[in-house]
Amino acid sequence: MAKRDYYEVLGVPKDASADDMKKAYRKLAMKYHPDRNQGDKSAEHKFKELNEAYEVLKDDQKRSAYDRFGHNAFDPAAGGFGGGAGGFNRGAQGGGFGFTGAGPFSDIFEEVFGDFMGGGRRAQSNSVGQRGADLRYPLKITLEQAFKGFTTKIKLNTFGKCDVCHGTGAEKGSGVITCPLCRGHGVVRAQQGFFTIERTCASCHGTGKKIEKTCIPCSGNGRKLMDKTLSVSIPAGVEDGTRIRLSGEGEAGLQGGPAGDLYVSIEVESHSFFEREGASLHCNFPISVTTAALGGHIEVATIEGGKARITIPEGTQTGAQFRLKGKGMSILRRSTRGDMFIHVTVETPIGLNKKQKEALKAFAETLSEKNAPQSEKFSERLKKFWQSFCTIFRPYPAAF
Repeated sequence: MAKRDYYEVLGVPKDASADDMKKAYRKLAMKYHPDRNQGDKSAEHKFKELNEAYEVLKDDQKRSAYDRFGHNAFDPAAGGFGGGAGGFNRGAQGGGFGFTGAGPFSDIFEEVFGDFMGGGRRAQSNSVGQRGADLRYPLKITLEQAFKGFTTKIKLNTFGKCDVCHGTGAEKGSGVITCPLCRGHGVVRAQQGFFTIERTCASCHGTGKKIEKTCIPCSGNGRKLMDKTLSVSIPAGVEDGTRIRLSGEGEAGLQGGPAGDLYVSIEVESHSFFEREGASLHCNFPISVTTAALGGHIEVATIEGGKARITIPEGTQTGAQFRLKGKGMSILRRSTRGDMFIHVTVETPIGLNKKQKEALKAFAETLSEKNAPQSEKFSERLKKFWQSFCTIFRPYPAAF
């Protein structure tokens, strides 16, 4: 009897994605599973056929070969790969189904039944201990601290290594032995119908090892809740959102397992004067009308706590920008610094008395268009705009 097309067996098109094929296989495998259809030879055949099809199509190389050569790709007589495609075989004694390697049944039904079909076997370990959890510690710092870098101490309340058993979880003089229930395999087997089911050993939790006598102070966990203080070095130039990893400073592991890591998350607070943009610093600085018109000097603060003198040229306008090279933030792991930018705003005087107003009016009468070139250019642009506006929207003559 000729083999059915593998795509037809799964009920998917030839361009089906891996996820679509997996879903189709899972649905049909549950439907034709031998345990649900005991004594039904037709279901048994379909289940075997389904397994064989999915074993080929889930593998990109096998699928490519099948798309090119069809079933001949796996027929030794036809020069194919040979050895069978499905990894599915009838037991030698006819007493049940077996699965070779990591067949599709193992992939799918491990998701459905958890520890069934070898899940516990992969969980097996050569040691009792389990790794401790990673920890996160939020640390707020100022912009000045981010510029200079500094060392600080942080306090944590977390699981630390038991000082009695030194983290092993075993009583003094005791040790780790092979689990007597699973005999060190980490799994226990039980026969259910056609299948031999493997489950994670409940006694050793899949490790294959057990502590002979548990440490009383830590109840055999190898760790206790405690306070600890750590010294953390914050490098110069650190930015908001940076994570600093302290290896092995997280939670202590269970029963001698390795400790987790501690991640210090940096939050740089906003500054009252500076605004940071990468390695650059920006600040707004108001100047008087007379300084803007006549020119002069201003002094601005720098992030390191000093002062910088800036020359303001005559006729400076609002929005003018001045750059101080090398006066910005430190750059992480480099000896150079960013730049500092000063953005000036010309401040209009308010609360003038009568004498000041009269003086200002007299001054205004002395001004000409050349003293306000931007206003003159703006007036010209505005005049052209109105001329074009009137041309486009000129009203039609009234009808009589």
